[in-house]
Amino acid sequence: MNRILISGTNSNCGKTTITMALLAAFQNRCLEIASFKSGPDYIDPMFHRKVFNVETHNLDPYFSTEQMLCDQFIRNCGKDLSIIEGAMGFYDGIGVEGRASAWEVAKSIKAPAVLIIDAKGMSNSAAAIIKGFKEFKEESMVEGVIFNGISPMLYPLLRDIVQKEGIKAYGFLPREEKYSIGSRNLGLITADEIEDIKEKINGLRELAEKYIDLDGLFELAKSAPVLEASEDYKELIESSKMDSDKKTRIAVSRDNAFCFMYKENIEILEDLGCEVVYFSPLEDEELPDNISGLYLCGGYPELYTEELSKNRKLCDEIKDIIERGIPTIAECGGFMYLHDSIEEIPMVGFIKGNCIKTDKLQRFGYIEIKALQDNLLCNEGDIIRVHEFHYYDSENCGEAFMAKKASNGLEYLCCHGSDSLYAGFPHIYLPANPDFAKSFVDNARNWKG
Repeated sequence: MNRILISGTNSNCGKTTITMALLAAFQNRCLEIASFKSGPDYIDPMFHRKVFNVETHNLDPYFSTEQMLCDQFIRNCGKDLSIIEGAMGFYDGIGVEGRASAWEVAKSIKAPAVLIIDAKGMSNSAAAIIKGFKEFKEESMVEGVIFNGISPMLYPLLRDIVQKEGIKAYGFLPREEKYSIGSRNLGLITADEIEDIKEKINGLRELAEKYIDLDGLFELAKSAPVLEASEDYKELIESSKMDSDKKTRIAVSRDNAFCFMYKENIEILEDLGCEVVYFSPLEDEELPDNISGLYLCGGYPELYTEELSKNRKLCDEIKDIIERGIPTIAECGGFMYLHDSIEEIPMVGFIKGNCIKTDKLQRFGYIEIKALQDNLLCNEGDIIRVHEFHYYDSENCGEAFMAKKASNGLEYLCCHGSDSLYAGFPHIYLPANPDFAKSFVDNARNWKG
């Protein structure tokens, strides 16, 4: 359970770059590593899996209780080391209270936190910032600092200034534009889109090995206390598993167009006795054989509209099987794919209407959705916590659920629902309400095709 949380003073201070540098450097020491990301982030975990081939999961205190966070961490932690990357600034979260922040993750799993400061142009101000972060909460979890974007000549001064205040400095990373990795509106560009990714990661590793106190960070990680797991959801799992050896097969979309999926969603389906089989709406002309459920996850279908549209055989099969009642979850990008069209380019055609690009975020942030009718996932009145993030909008968003924003209480209708369907822009985190997962699996298990 050796672990550290890497967070920062604000977004864009270098957390992701330094996290990648540390993953590469510790992996080069032949350590068995796992990585985690706080908050509802798909891109960084996907990047870590692809580039570093490490187990990567989300830890989100909006979706999960403190004990759930501990259980999720214990289940997936690395044998030698776990590195958790915080989202936004360390204390930033929902509303004035800053709920669901990286600090809440650190406190819940008792992970020592190392703060990243972009310290270009600073001297004594750096000590004021780190001291303020350390003293802002009684149990701040802040145990050190790494400076980003500074020169080797400046580091000794900054190190001495912060250590004079009793805060340990664990090194720095100089600014090297040739190792920077681009971004899109949802975060990092995916690993498959970067031709020289190995060169960039090797460059970051070399910088970390030269300028960051890796031994000190590993000792800090080893100081984290033991966590205790609970047995809370064992009864649900055991009650849902089949007696038969034949598992229910759930087809899940996975390719460059459909790449946003919480790993925990897959795990809970597997825990409930399902066999998850992946398919590519870009490449495959047919769905996998003998499936009883369909999960169309989010992603970037808008970047691949021509390719998706040309694959008419699969589009027609998906429309037909949904019309025949196969239990189906389609969220965000998967929801868009089910429409008649995206930007007037034909798609599956199950949901009437067109999806169009807008010039601003249509929905962003954490929400709760409350069922207004019985549906595939739940009964009328049931609630689950989810999140939204999309620039595209639909002419037919649905009215099966009422959404309520966590930040300001704003309410609006969303999602399509029936006894065999959940489809909408909100991304579902199934462990936030395992009964939703169980209902999906039970319906898939009972579907006769």
